[in-house]
Order: sequence, then structure tokens, then C-alpha cells
Amino acid sequence: MLCHYKYIIVSVVGILIVGVVDDNSFRKFIELELQIDDLKSEIKKYNSQNEADTKQLRELKRNPKAIEKIARERYFMKADDEDIYVLSTDEKKPDERKNETTE
Repeated sequence: MLCHYKYIIVSVVGILIVGVVDDNSFRKFIELELQIDDLKSEIKKYNSQNEADTKQLRELKRNPKAIEKIARERYFMKADDEDIYVLSTDEKKPDERKNETTE
């Protein structure tokens, strides 16, 4: 009985080995394609970030006032005759609200 189906059995086993188990399987191929897509999107993100940073670096080299602007915006630095107010939209956690009401 098995002799009659030996070619079909060998074909099915061969397809399973190539399709699932082997290092060059279809499953591995799909995993690698998905990984390639993720890496390409990451490359695009880093390229756009690089372009923005390069533009900002050129501006810093050309305009010394740009350094002052970045220092004020990012690091909250100020001149001696200025006051800085930092407004936050962060909500307080529930346990912080309890502490305020109990005090």
C-alpha cells in the first residue's frame, strides 16, 4: 500500500522540509522580508533626522544667534534680566492629588 504512494509521500515530506524546516524555507523568507521592511522604515526615519540635524548645524555655523535660541528653548537658559515661565500640560497622578487634599 505504501509503495503505491511513495512518490506522493516523498513529495509531501520534501515540500514540508523546504517550506517549514529548512534555513531557506518560505517561513524564513517571509520573516526576513518583514525585517527588511522594518529596517527600510528605520533608515527613512534616520535620514530625515540627519537632514534636520544637518540643516540645524548649518544654521548654527552661519548665525551665532541660533545658538542662543537653542539654549533658550532646549535648556531653559536665560539672560540676567529675564524671567522664564515653563508651562506644563502634564496631569498630576491620582496619588499626588490625594497628598494635596490631605495636607
